[in-house]
Amino acid sequence: MAIINEIKCSRCDRKYSGVRSRCPYCGARRISRGKYSDDSENAKGKMLISVLIMAVLAVGAGVLMLSTGPDVPPPDDGASLIGANPEDDINSEHSLTPEPTPTPPPEEPEEPALPMEVTSVKIVYDGRTLTDFTQPRGVPIELRASIEPPGIDVEIVWESENPDVFEAVPVDVGGVGVKVTGIANGDAKLILRVGNQQAECWVRIRNP
Repeated sequence: MAIINEIKCSRCDRKYSGVRSRCPYCGARRISRGKYSDDSENAKGKMLISVLIMAVLAVGAGVLMLSTGPDVPPPDDGASLIGANPEDDINSEHSLTPEPTPTPPPEEPEEPALPMEVTSVKIVYDGRTLTDFTQPRGVPIELRASIEPPGIDVEIVWESENPDVFEAVPVDVGGVGVKVTGIANGDAKLILRVGNQQAECWVRIRNP
């Protein structure tokens, strides 16, 4: 059976049980263990504090060792030269020297392309060449220019000889196609100019 230590009150100098925090006689708070208390508990407390301090010191030493790491000696340049093959240095020098770049042959200047000229031009409708045709008044008809050689970059001009009889309006940006619309009864020429070439077609406008 455990023996409960007794504490001596510092105020009234009476003894009371060690499990109490205050004196049951005068109500004073216990501030010391008293001369009648057992010192075994004090020894245990000191031992516990010592163990905690040692544990903290051990953990701190371990963290310090992990953070610093082992010291690695720098490589010895002299040791790497022992037993080196002189031919290795020669090969390394050769590999660092760039090979001369061959000089490309001089490029011959390109001759300017000769301008192409129009050799012939025709007024066509549905693949047929027209020199004259009859068209009802107010009914438009679309004609096209046939140019040789094809694909040449030239200006295409359509013209009505008499705008009071019919009008000629290009239908695309290049002017290859034209729309002819009769305005009044009569006969007039449709003129096509391409470069130094020209084609003509009689347009006869009649009542519808």
